Amino acid sequence: MTATERPRLVEIRDNLDARIAEAERESWIGEIEGLQSSKTHAEEKLAQLDGQIARKQEAVDLGIPTFREIVARTTAVAAPPEPS
Repeated sequence: MTATERPRLVEIRDNLDARIAEAERESWIGEIEGLQSSKTHAEEKLAQLDGQIARKQEAVDLGIPTFREIVARTTAVAAPPEPS
């Protein structure tokens, strides 16, 4: 599941809310139960997706040195020893 699918999941959840409200108005008891179960699953998927998105947005320090750190570590090349 990708972040691009999130709007569709939100749409599904919102549609389920509307269908639950209609089922309650019409007293469709069995329908209410099934719709609420579907809504619970949609909300769980949204929570999983939000968790994935949050983890991807966290900065991770890979320990890669900056340019200044690299330059500071370079040493001058020593002249080769003279033949004796």
